[in-house]
Amino acid sequence: MLRKALAFAGSALQQQHQPWRTIACRRSSGVSSAVNSIILRSLKDHYLEVSKMTPPPKVSPPSPFTVVKGALDHGGPVLRRTHGNEEISISVMRLANIIAGGIGDEEEDGINQLFLHVDISKPGQKESLHFLCGLYPDALGIHSVSLRSKTESSGFLAVPTNYGGPVFQDIDEKMRDALHSFIEERGINESLFPFLQAWLYVKDHRNLMRWFKTVGSLVNDRKQGASHA
Repeated sequence: MLRKALAFAGSALQQQHQPWRTIACRRSSGVSSAVNSIILRSLKDHYLEVSKMTPPPKVSPPSPFTVVKGALDHGGPVLRRTHGNEEISISVMRLANIIAGGIGDEEEDGINQLFLHVDISKPGQKESLHFLCGLYPDALGIHSVSLRSKTESSGFLAVPTNYGGPVFQDIDEKMRDALHSFIEERGINESLFPFLQAWLYVKDHRNLMRWFKTVGSLVNDRKQGASHA
């Protein structure tokens, strides 16, 4: 149901850019008011429908990972932990955020593949190890390993501009296995999947509710402005 509502929000944004959907200025204010009323009614119906959806059971991240405060409201790291003198942070994305239409109808209600950005840094080091990983309910695989520089002010990863490393599949098999063991030792494994799957559901739900509410407010303001014109 949440995915259908997300699809509605996406199609609504696309329709805004279709010329044949544009309301010409020469049309009467009465027609515009009627269109606004239809939009507001549809937004309200979807808002109420999504608000009644049952959230997934609350899941805690595996120890010793902790949730980054405010993670639901920004696009940065979700989880953090320390390992010796290392600082480890994890960001997560759904496959659908990377490949449009990447999730088919048969997986309507599930998120079976996640992408992790794992950053491992040490004090005094200008660069950190950055792992891009695919996470599944029963497995984790490394897609790439690169070096990243951190910005001094925000602490977030900067866009890489220099050579980060070889293609992961071109690395010797023993080295690949060792790197898998390296992140496994730091708790980067399939045990993260239940929490991150539930966390993404909550984030998508919150963003969708905010989208319906914000669009409704903007359309309603326009409607009220037109009525006073």
